[in-house]
Amino acid sequence: MDTAGTDAYLERIGVERPASADADALHALHLNHLRTVPFENLSIHLGEEIVLAEQPVLDKIVGARRGGFCYELNGAFAMLLGALGYEVELLSARVFGAEGRLGIPYDHLALRVQTPGGPWLADVGFGRHSHFPLRWDSRAEQADPGGVFRIEETGDGDLDVLRDGSPQYRLEQRPRAYADFEVGCWWNRTSPASHFTQSLVCSRLTETGRITLSGRTLVTSAVDGAREERPVAADEILAAYREHFGIVLDREPVVGAVPPPEAGAEGRA
Repeated sequence: MDTAGTDAYLERIGVERPASADADALHALHLNHLRTVPFENLSIHLGEEIVLAEQPVLDKIVGARRGGFCYELNGAFAMLLGALGYEVELLSARVFGAEGRLGIPYDHLALRVQTPGGPWLADVGFGRHSHFPLRWDSRAEQADPGGVFRIEETGDGDLDVLRDGSPQYRLEQRPRAYADFEVGCWWNRTSPASHFTQSLVCSRLTETGRITLSGRTLVTSAVDGAREERPVAADEILAAYREHFGIVLDREPVVGAVPPPEAGAEGRA
């Protein structure tokens, strides 16, 4: 990413260029990213390509001011951090599902970020998760506005990330290349077994809680646990995406309206 691209990304998330690539700057970048770039799977239900390469991802998140899911959000965030001088490694994770079952390999993409004070686990692509990076080398409980987190070692050398005592995902510690996640991305956006193909979500953190548009239901939640749901009329959906997420669409994404692409049809990207 060149200087102009980096500046545009920083403008997108409302952060000044940090003076140094340290932990304080990482915390600010992480929080602002969650508050400005939505976690969303709209492309799947609009029939849009999802290409895991630098320019297409930046064109979507920075240029078009859209969001994405983990492969796009954490992939783009890694590019930004690298351009700012951080040492960043992409890590593969498997998400814990119903009854503790683990998802497929490359089910999730997270980041290990080195700072002068030590390593951090950064993740701006898991929806409801920690607001700030988690200390990578700590096995103690880490209090965060998003919950109480803990990183546990497994017998196989992997790491489990827990939120309020519940396992969220299992991380491999071996760094991966961005292209390694193409298969997991393809499965998650095409398989009938993927929750991304079965549901529609657009969500971002706010200063007071979180706002989510799930189909035609707008959910506003506060940090104190208060929650409000209201239906959104069909003729108000596009305005709701613009107002709450800054996303401009020319048509409403609808679950099942677009058939999934055939395997290999788009280079498995």
